[in-house]
Amino acid sequence: MNKVKSANGLELKDRLVAINRVTKVTKGGRTFTFSAIVVVGNEDGIVGWGLGKAGEVTAAIAKGAEAAKKNLIQVPVYNGTIPHEQYARFGGARVFIKPASTGSGVKAGGAMRAVLESVGVTDVLAKSKGSSNPHNLVKATITALSELRSPLDVAQARGISVEKVFKG
Repeated sequence: MNKVKSANGLELKDRLVAINRVTKVTKGGRTFTFSAIVVVGNEDGIVGWGLGKAGEVTAAIAKGAEAAKKNLIQVPVYNGTIPHEQYARFGGARVFIKPASTGSGVKAGGAMRAVLESVGVTDVLAKSKGSSNPHNLVKATITALSELRSPLDVAQARGISVEKVFKG
């Protein structure tokens, strides 16, 4: 997993994945707050996620975006897709992502789509199983993307050329 040191100088776009209204019941009545899951990415291999909580929706989204900029990772993206299949889980959410041919598009739903589009993947097949909780789906997708190995890393580890990695 390649952590990105700083978000300075990066053109990051943020996407709202989910917003949740939380109610706290007190003696004086109900207090409403909001939590927002935000994914940020430069659509060129860098992505991060954050959770923001505040009394207003806009403040929660802003806090989520700031939190997302603090845990960015670098993802290997080649020809608009990922280098190989990957499976990951977080909590009850299980995700499977698979490279797709050019022109396939992003075949993913909900929270997974936001993460994959923020990374800059244009062609990928994705499946989520188990829990559809957006918190866990985002975390599982980020985990799967962080475990991807670039063809260059695989070639260096095996001591062969990059072309042989692709030909298998």
